[in-house]
Amino acid sequence: MQIRDLPYSDPGDPDVRSGPRFLFWLGRNQIRGQLKSLSWGLLHQCSLAGLPFAVGLAVQAVVDRSGSRLAWAGGLIAALGVLMALGDTMLHRTAVTNWITAAARVQQLLARKTAELGAALTRRVAAGEVVAVSTGDVEKIGWFVEALSRFAAAAAALVLICAGLIVYQPSLGILVTLFMPLLALAVLPLLPRATRRADLQREKAGKATELASDTVAGLRVLRGIGGEELFLDRYRRASQEVRGAAVHSARMWSLISAIQVLLPGVLLIALVVYGAMLARDGRIEVGRLVTVYSAVSLMLYPLRSVEEIAMAYSFSRPSAKRAVRVLSLHRAAQPSTVDAAASGDLYDPATGLMAPASLFTAVVCGDPDAAGRLAERLGGHAQPDVDGQSEADGAQSAQATGPDASAPGTTASRTMPSVLLGGVPLDELPLESARTAVLVQDKDPVLLSGTLRELLGVPSSGRVSAEDALSAAHCDDVLESLAQASVATDGDPMATRITERGRSLSGGQRQRLALARSLVTDPEVLVLDEPTSAVDSHTESRVAAGIRALRQGRTTVVFASSPLLLDLADRVALVHRGTVVAVGAHRELLHTNPRYRAVVTRETEDGIAVAASQDTTDRAGTAEGIEEQA
Repeated sequence: MQIRDLPYSDPGDPDVRSGPRFLFWLGRNQIRGQLKSLSWGLLHQCSLAGLPFAVGLAVQAVVDRSGSRLAWAGGLIAALGVLMALGDTMLHRTAVTNWITAAARVQQLLARKTAELGAALTRRVAAGEVVAVSTGDVEKIGWFVEALSRFAAAAAALVLICAGLIVYQPSLGILVTLFMPLLALAVLPLLPRATRRADLQREKAGKATELASDTVAGLRVLRGIGGEELFLDRYRRASQEVRGAAVHSARMWSLISAIQVLLPGVLLIALVVYGAMLARDGRIEVGRLVTVYSAVSLMLYPLRSVEEIAMAYSFSRPSAKRAVRVLSLHRAAQPSTVDAAASGDLYDPATGLMAPASLFTAVVCGDPDAAGRLAERLGGHAQPDVDGQSEADGAQSAQATGPDASAPGTTASRTMPSVLLGGVPLDELPLESARTAVLVQDKDPVLLSGTLRELLGVPSSGRVSAEDALSAAHCDDVLESLAQASVATDGDPMATRITERGRSLSGGQRQRLALARSLVTDPEVLVLDEPTSAVDSHTESRVAAGIRALRQGRTTVVFASSPLLLDLADRVALVHRGTVVAVGAHRELLHTNPRYRAVVTRETEDGIAVAASQDTTDRAGTAEGIEEQA
């Protein structure tokens, strides 16, 4: 794979059982590039190893006053210089190619996993950690893949040099061969400690990155409550912890470097003393002594690769561990490979919630967090937590009592039933079909930077135009503001750039633009979680009417507690403790169900306590409501 051939058509199926296994899988998939780099590395190292032999021949030729041998040695040195230059150039080229292609493979795997999980990714892994994995960690992983082939070439060169020295000058070659394993392995006992310190540094750096990312994302809120200094102090402390861990780690690596300078120096001193004694006794020629000395001096260069591969592995292992943590996440169920276009009623057997096809269904839930989790579940985004239980259904487990509480199929079962769309389990649909059929907009949608036209240029059915969606979301004032800001685009609001996350807009404007984007897609089922929570009552009324008119004949589910929205719904479902306890029209429930009235009218604690006394009546009505749905 060359850089010009990127991206990969298929980055492969990674081994995510552990960080080292992932690194091994990555290196195995780069095997052709590794072999190329190894070949050029061997050419470079062997040419470098042959240089002392040529220099020794030249020195001996001068001693013997032989012009022909001196010319031959000069030509050999020149040829070796050309080979060294060629090998070093191509080694660098192929090694960097391995680095970039490995990093690109990891980035593609992360991008594919992000697209697969969608919004569920940042609920399972902190956003800052995702950023750290996709930037710095990818580079560390690529560094290890790049250093691997150069280390292999250096190790092979060391073996060849030792073998050559034994053949060329046995008395000195044996001394060098005995010392060489000691030089290469002397730092081995220090590597676990150095690795632990590097792991700690990377862990603290990742936490600091998460803190910085979260602070930037919530900067507007922090300014509103005066919390900038508090979070700035937290980041300062985190930054100092990273600095301290980095210094602590650098001390160990400096000790390793010092040992790798000290021991070869001791070897050279011993070699010179012993060789000089042999030369004085006439047992070896001066040229041979120069050859052996030069060879050992040049062996320090490939020995550096041992330190480099140790550093690369110690830094890439925690990076690979974090990458594996992201890549090992999966949807609650593996989707079917058979394409299926599902349509019809949306039904959640875990809560009993039914959203009939082509109707506007509103869902009222007293707990906003539970409402958000249920909305995610309806879109097939809910993921099992560390205990294997669905995030959206955690509250339901406590409701199963008695001897059947742990039996399969009860609400306490750790494997929750999938949401059904037209009788087809949503988790069994192909991912593309599931995403096309059901779209969920959470209560805090994100606006990507770009022009308004690019923002609304999302995959859609084509039945709803951008103008109709903006009108339904009541974005007239937003368009006017963008038109005034679009001096460079001749007042065209669609060509006006929107800053990252829409920070130049108010909360209500961002919410309505996100709603317009969702309406443009025109999915079979649209699930909206508090789509009008940031607008005033007058605007909310117009937006609610626009949603109903534009979604006529399509299935729409809105999680809300606003009477203005609820009054326009075809049916309203009340969810309490993870179960639908009442179904009906808004006005009907308002007069007949105290708990519904308490949530919608936001009664005081006393009023809610009175409504809580109606639990027995609610449970009796649940069975009746389910029979009506059936």
